[in-house]
Parts: sequence; C-alpha cells; structure tokens
Amino acid sequence: MDKMKDLLTTGEAAGLCGVSQQTIIRCFDSGRIEGFRIPGSRFRRIPRHNLIKFMKENHIPLDHLDSGKKKVLVVDDDAEIIELIVDVLSRDGRFDFETASSGYDAGILTQQFRPDVILLDYMLPDVNGNIVCQTIRKNPEFEDIKIIIVSGVVKREEIELLLKSGAEDFIRKPFDVVELVGSIVKLLEMGEVRPN
Repeated sequence: MDKMKDLLTTGEAAGLCGVSQQTIIRCFDSGRIEGFRIPGSRFRRIPRHNLIKFMKENHIPLDHLDSGKKKVLVVDDDAEIIELIVDVLSRDGRFDFETASSGYDAGILTQQFRPDVILLDYMLPDVNGNIVCQTIRKNPEFEDIKIIIVSGVVKREEIELLLKSGAEDFIRKPFDVVELVGSIVKLLEMGEVRPN
C-alpha cells in the first residue's frame, strides 16, 4: 500500500476525522491541532503525526488513516450504472466509495468524503459535468482530486471542453468495467489492474 502523505490539508484531515473542514480549521486556529501555515498564503498544513495525536486525544477512530484504500465518488443519476460500478469497486477491494445522483449531492460529498477520484456522469439532472468540474477546480482544497467524465452523448469538441474544465479522463458509455477500473488505477498510479 502506498504510504499516506505526511502533510495534510485541512480538508484531507476533515475527511479522515469525519468532521467538517470548519471544525478542523477551528481546532487548528485554537492550537488543538498543531500545524503550520504556508508562508504568503492562507493555507494550513497539518503533519500526519500531529493529526494522529489529535485523533487519539479525541477518541476519533483511525480507520481511514490505516485503510490505505483510495476513495472514489461515483456520480450518476442512473441507478443501474451506479450499482454496476459499485459492484466492481467493492470486489476489487482497493477502494472506499460513495455515490451521488446529482451535482448538488456530488458537491456535498466532495466536501465530506474527500474522494481521490470522482467518476462523473456528464448529464446530471440538475447540472452538467463541466460545471461540476469547474466548481471543484476553483477550490484549492480539491486540487488533488482526479475527475473522470463518463458519458454516452458527448461530441469530440465537448470532450475537449470537459478536459479543459478540469477532467483528467473521459470514458464513453457503454463502458467496459475493467477498463473503467484501469483508468482509475492509472490516474492514481496504483500499479497493476487486477483481473476479477
């Protein structure tokens, strides 16, 4: 398993603790979590060992710290597609995942769950994929999140636009689930794709 990075953003710390980012910021600013600010910016960074100390002191389970699993947020309004992807991810065993069926839910879960990768359907009931991409890309806390757009009804120029909006990859529906997992693995540089 790859080692978790030693310096965490307040958002990453919030995801590991299962609390809101504001809570972590308040604890940081009041000195309950030790860390430092990046010179010349408002960004706070928390060394991993300081976060573990804080979690132990506050009886927060260390499950997420030690799971080593990559987190995937699956955003699609088609229940069958969600079920298919979730089935493959759970059988693979290397991923924790959450699902959302609208852009609004995706926004909330991106804050709470802090995914490593978002599998994002282009045509959501409330908003289209490139708006979601742009919104995520505007937030520096989410700079490490990879986005894969999944869609069946996109023209070549729309794909270009999506990649410009901040998506790393595009997969056309109907897709091969092994290929989908392969794209996630490649984006996260996790090594080999496991056959089922």
